[in-house]
Amino acid sequence: MAGYADPVHKTAGQRDPGAAFPLARGRDDADERRRANRAVVVSAVGLAATGLVELVLALLTNSVGLLGDAIHNLSDVSTSAVVFLGFRLSRRPPTEKYPYGLERAEDLAGIGIAVVIWASAAFAGFESVRKLIEHGHTDHVGAGIAGAALGILGNQVVARYKLRVGTRINSATLLADARHSWLDALSSAGALTGLVAVALGQSWGDPVAGLAVTGFICHVGFEVTRDVVHRLADGIDPHVITTAEAAAGSVPGVVHAHARARWTGRTLRVEVEGWVDADLPARDADALGRLVADQISRQLPEAGSLTWTTRAVPA
Repeated sequence: MAGYADPVHKTAGQRDPGAAFPLARGRDDADERRRANRAVVVSAVGLAATGLVELVLALLTNSVGLLGDAIHNLSDVSTSAVVFLGFRLSRRPPTEKYPYGLERAEDLAGIGIAVVIWASAAFAGFESVRKLIEHGHTDHVGAGIAGAALGILGNQVVARYKLRVGTRINSATLLADARHSWLDALSSAGALTGLVAVALGQSWGDPVAGLAVTGFICHVGFEVTRDVVHRLADGIDPHVITTAEAAAGSVPGVVHAHARARWTGRTLRVEVEGWVDADLPARDADALGRLVADQISRQLPEAGSLTWTTRAVPA
């Protein structure tokens, strides 16, 4: 939440350097962080257990589809560690060197998630091609099928849990991690399909399934990378801008408003430049900013801070 800072007292005919206003939010940031950390830890434990069981069965059956799925699940444990670190770092308060604190650490953690996804894709693809070329065999197919089914169930449960928490606290990183777990469920389904084909006498089913799993991984890897880059590049939903401008423009005394916004972690920072009458005293311009802050709080409840500046309407 941004603290209030008095604007420099000058007439509205000059450019106001800006005043920061606190916005009323129903969010409890400390509670959100506890929810996020709990989601990361619980998910990591669940995926570690699922991945270890799959890994043992993959080694037993010599299934590359199941092996790729197991490695992917276990890689999620390291991904969860990256997400947890991002949440911890984002708690750091602002300093002179980092005036916005380290809220961006949550967004940077998304890069770690993307890297793990692409590394998993490379590994799964390599192993699948190798088995397809070498005409490798698969043993104990029934046990492999059971392992793949366990992978589907475990990843669906974890994905839904992280999706629910990420949506509730508006965490792009946790939502990306939930998508990663959803991908793992599709990966497990691909491994299951390949093992069923092997059970029906088609030995190529397992490596082909491994290649299909690789395709799924690459698809979600692209989407996660795109979303992370969009957030880091200060991309914003156009609806946020139009809503902020409409909210500011609805305040009597604001002739025209221009807004910008950006996300830093889970904080939406809105900047509004308002055109006002040139004869408006600085104190009135300050009061006008408070009214704008109230309107934005009502119409854009996800906003966490507002910076208000004034410009004089040309005579």
